[in-house]
Amino acid sequence: MTASTGRRAVDRRPASAERRESPMSYVTAADGAQIFYKDWGAGRPVVLSHGWPLNSDSWEAQALFLAGNGYRVVAHDRRGHGRSTQTWHGNEMDTYADDLATLIDTLDLREVTLIGFSTGGGEVARYIGRHGTARVAQAVLVSAVPPLMLRTDDNPGGVPVEVFDGIRAGSRTDRSQLYRDLADGPFFGNNRPGANVSQGIRDAFWLQSMQAGHRNAYECVAAFSATDFRPDLDAFDIPTLVIHGDDDQVVPFEVGGKAAAARISNAELRVYPGAPHGITDTHKEQLGSDLLAFLDTYGA
Repeated sequence: MTASTGRRAVDRRPASAERRESPMSYVTAADGAQIFYKDWGAGRPVVLSHGWPLNSDSWEAQALFLAGNGYRVVAHDRRGHGRSTQTWHGNEMDTYADDLATLIDTLDLREVTLIGFSTGGGEVARYIGRHGTARVAQAVLVSAVPPLMLRTDDNPGGVPVEVFDGIRAGSRTDRSQLYRDLADGPFFGNNRPGANVSQGIRDAFWLQSMQAGHRNAYECVAAFSATDFRPDLDAFDIPTLVIHGDDDQVVPFEVGGKAAAARISNAELRVYPGAPHGITDTHKEQLGSDLLAFLDTYGA
């Protein structure tokens, strides 16, 4: 027990945790694409998968917090986003998941907690569906796109294709303004009465979005909206936490978090009342605390 808290002191580091600090670097995917990643802290590994059309910088608050609390935090830029290669092909979930597998295998990460935000939640789900959970201890889906965003005959509660067609049209016409409109409006809930999302948060969204390749971000719209993750969620056999705001205007709660938690065996659902899509910024303290508490349950 610790004298200050009365809690049992837990060594979160697996046997392989002793290592030399790695600089920001790259791993090479099967087709030669260079996938950029950050590697902060030491301890049991946590891998963060970001949303569209952002990059690993969007996780910086959670990465700093978790690395400061005894975990090794690895956050990568999806291909075509941020500092990773802007490939012409491979802008779909199977390749994203295989790139994630390359990162995990190259760094030889084990007992990993995979945390995916928005599109990154789809990447995590498809990784588990394609590569299993031999290296995975836990999973967290945050404002995530699974099970299936698009309205189809067997998913009548989904989002109409016209919404995604509008995003694609905006990307072709003036993607810079599209990203400004998303940041200033629904992404952070800044279009709600009384909202006060800082200019800095909104500018950071725009800046990261403009670092994504034009074709990469355009094709990723289909990847996050039309990919059916239901079979992937059925493959989850690890403790899973689902976090979603019930005022998410990008991935509606009923379509995303509520449906995902209902499908994943024994998943824990945590709802943030009134919260928007971009809770990694708007609710960073609450999210950090919830992630840390879930991480600490492993092996306790």
